Amino acid sequence: MQVIPAIDLRGGLCVRLQQGDYDRETVFGDDPAAMAGRWVSEGAARIHLVDLDGAKAGKPVNVQAVRSVVESVSVPCQLGGGVRDEATIATWLDAGLDRVIVGTQALRDPSWFRSMAEKFPGRLVLGLDARDGMVATDGWLETSNVSAAVLAERFDDLPLAAIVYTDIARDGTLEGPNLDATAALCRHVKTPVIASGGVGQLADVERLATLPVIGCIVGRALYDGKFSLSDAVERAGRAPTRS
Repeated sequence: MQVIPAIDLRGGLCVRLQQGDYDRETVFGDDPAAMAGRWVSEGAARIHLVDLDGAKAGKPVNVQAVRSVVESVSVPCQLGGGVRDEATIATWLDAGLDRVIVGTQALRDPSWFRSMAEKFPGRLVLGLDARDGMVATDGWLETSNVSAAVLAERFDDLPLAAIVYTDIARDGTLEGPNLDATAALCRHVKTPVIASGGVGQLADVERLATLPVIGCIVGRALYDGKFSLSDAVERAGRAPTRS
């Protein structure tokens, strides 16, 4: 299981939101490229970027900050936030991103998402952000009446790179990931799943590594110094064998 550090961007700064609340923001740095370099030096094999302004605006906002990260590190980077049309997907891929995450628009326009997944095979990730099991959209500002499991199954036949599953209630809280919901999603789909939200200690990394997930995204715990990325990578690599 990969341990993937998150760099959330707002106004060009590295920030974290608690439970997706734009009014509960903590700024952790003003140089996203330097932050990415730090994580790579500690063992990151992939960087997870979020354009928080883009998620709210529905279009790319932190373009320069993202480009600076992609150009400064040698590991693949993936990005989500505000990806609502083909031009945006193409722009981010042309900028050097390995994968682009689509959330809101996949729910709003399933046929469009299908066509994009087929046009960019292996380059798109379905972003499933759930609040009480239901998919949240528009930078987590709205909650739909569609369950995360149903949406995942709807697109499970597509050539997607992965699904990123985030439990919003756990995100930024350090209270532990939603293991049951994550495991249930893995049972529903064959598309690889990346867990996100709630990791607060090394034991959380170890628990996730026993699930059939290919990665876990970690944010606030790293920025708060709860543990080092290098320790998390080491723990993920020696977790008990999955049953």
